[in-house]
Amino acid sequence: MNDLRTIALVAGVLLLLSVVTGVGQFLKRHPDRGIDAAAVRTFNLRIRGWWVLCTVLAAAFWLGSTATVTLFGLVSFWALREFITLTPTRKGDHRALFWVFFLFTPLHYVLVGLNRYDIYSVFLPVYATLFVLARAAVAGDYKRFLERTAKIQAGLVVCVYCLSFAPALLALPVAVGVNGGRDANFRLLFFLILLVQFADCMQYVWSRMLGQRLVAAAVSSNRTWEGLLGSATSTALLASVLWWAAPPFEPWQAALAGLVVAVMGFAGGMTMSAIKRDRGVKDYGTLVVGHGGVLDRIDSICFAAPVFYHMTVLVTGG
Repeated sequence: MNDLRTIALVAGVLLLLSVVTGVGQFLKRHPDRGIDAAAVRTFNLRIRGWWVLCTVLAAAFWLGSTATVTLFGLVSFWALREFITLTPTRKGDHRALFWVFFLFTPLHYVLVGLNRYDIYSVFLPVYATLFVLARAAVAGDYKRFLERTAKIQAGLVVCVYCLSFAPALLALPVAVGVNGGRDANFRLLFFLILLVQFADCMQYVWSRMLGQRLVAAAVSSNRTWEGLLGSATSTALLASVLWWAAPPFEPWQAALAGLVVAVMGFAGGMTMSAIKRDRGVKDYGTLVVGHGGVLDRIDSICFAAPVFYHMTVLVTGG
């Protein structure tokens, strides 16, 4: 990553994290400011977690496309594990799950790394689905068959297939120039992740400030229509300002992409919250302190990545 725009974008995010970290430490040392101590503690834990995540992501970017695709593959593997372990499995599922984890998931990311869209676009939703159904049937356990196989298929699609469209951005021909488009592709991926996380943050802020009408009270007690509108508007504005970091988008196209990313990220958060409520859990896991499980952090990206990918393809005329 030696392009000046790439360096400026990453440096800007790191500077913002540094400022926010300073604010969090100031509030921690001055409890007399009238802000709830528990909220400050949670805030600092989340910032600490973001430092870890941003450092890992930046290191993968620096090492290149292969390392980045591998990183997302590992994240998918862990997220799928969290998804599957959320509900009990039967002995008849174990053989199918073995092939899902150790063949279909890594092979899918190999195809993504090779830029074989013609194959990976159907590999999981078609061939892995057929295999899971057949393998579970051959195991001879028919009890709750549809429920069990549907859970495996849903996990594959959300945690692996949809998330893989994020690193797939690295292979799109988005820029022509001296750098051969490589730095531009990394900026595009960073742009997507930045928009998703910014939208999540703004949804929380606007809901706390102006939120009155809950979207679905039984599913989420802090996601409001006002928060969704404020998040979508704020993210669209940020995207239009940072359009230079996301070739091939023009300012209005970047704003539209920001709007769509915010809406899809919101949909992902609501969907995963509904699953957690159904299973009676608060978080999918506790791998990253202050962030819950991996799936708690990537639910928005899983829903936003495939839509953003195909928007980029439409803009490039690919």
